[in-house]
Amino acid sequence: MDNATHAFAGMMLADATSTWIERRTGVPLDQPLRRTLVALGIVAAELPDADLLYSGPVMGMGKLGYLLHHRGHTHTVVFAVASALLMWWLVLSIRQRNRVANARERLPLLVLTMAGTLSHLLLDFTNSYGVHPFWPIDNRWVFGDSVFIVEPWLWVVAIPPLLLAARRTWTRVVLSLLLCAILAASWTLGQMPQQVALVLILGAALWCLAQFWIRPSRRVWAGVLAWGAIEAVFTISSDRARAMLRNSQSPDETVVDIVLTPGAANPLCFDALIVSLSATAYRVRSASVAPWTNARVDSRSSRQACRLRAATSRFLALTGAVALPSLMANGVTWGEQWSAPRSELLALASSRCEVAAAMRYMRVPVWQRESDGATRLSDARFGAGAGGFAEIRVSAGPCPFSPRVWIPPWTPPRAETLAPGSG
Repeated sequence: MDNATHAFAGMMLADATSTWIERRTGVPLDQPLRRTLVALGIVAAELPDADLLYSGPVMGMGKLGYLLHHRGHTHTVVFAVASALLMWWLVLSIRQRNRVANARERLPLLVLTMAGTLSHLLLDFTNSYGVHPFWPIDNRWVFGDSVFIVEPWLWVVAIPPLLLAARRTWTRVVLSLLLCAILAASWTLGQMPQQVALVLILGAALWCLAQFWIRPSRRVWAGVLAWGAIEAVFTISSDRARAMLRNSQSPDETVVDIVLTPGAANPLCFDALIVSLSATAYRVRSASVAPWTNARVDSRSSRQACRLRAATSRFLALTGAVALPSLMANGVTWGEQWSAPRSELLALASSRCEVAAAMRYMRVPVWQRESDGATRLSDARFGAGAGGFAEIRVSAGPCPFSPRVWIPPWTPPRAETLAPGSG
């Protein structure tokens, strides 16, 4: 998720902790402790992104330094728990040194730090980028495929209760501007159908009004529940979209992965990439799915909300890509298809160190030979053949990075394609 969403999560956890401590002690929180909780909540919720300090070219691997090390070891339960305990100990030590610590603060502060770091992992899990939280026990990536990486609804449900709970004018101004910015962007940037943007704006207005009827001590809890409800709606829609796509597959091929990304603020429409294998071919198809087309919802509305998003070119820059019929059938609109012999990827990974390393990250690899003999390898989740951040160019010659570079042990998402004999 984006860092603003992580910060909102940390602030909501901090407000909930403030309410908890007040109930335990029976005394309103003093302003220094309230500021400490907010700062601690935000830092804990953002801390797993500390890998941005070293992932990247500093690793000596070019683009692979970012692809392999962002959402890496700092996005694990081991790091989340260890860093939370360290922050908890530091805060308690400082407060005890200043003689302002209270024994009844210890458990709430521990829960806040733990919930903050673990919330980062959970939120990052919900989108198609994925995490591998169970290292070193399990090195596999896990993907939620249910929430857009910048989800406006999460901003809408988080900001109003935080706004009314804020004590400082500048905090209220910043939160108000952020809420206005996400609503303005939804209407003007063209990233979502206007009817979806209108629903988002109306929902934000109603939620802001509802805050005045909710008791102040319960506003943050209402925000947490609303946040959970938004996540649940997208997760249920994602599961339904996945089932619809599996029912649309040909029996002569094996679907090994379905990658789903919802439209921003729109659980009625998902972009999809279907990775499948036949006896000799590796195939990727793009589609859009309207998961509630066949439910007791006006199917026309679902189709309008999911307006042929799959028609957006994703593979046509690649040799051998073909457009599929773009008519919606049973809620699925097919976009394009790209395929190659299964043996090609195995040969690339076996002969090139950078390809073998990249496959520890790439979930939907696609590739093409260029006129000079080089190969361009892309992860289709983030575009193909357009020079995106998840694309590398492989030329003949020695391995471009030192044998001593730090290649993490992540299990390749497409391990079944790289297994000996898969081609």
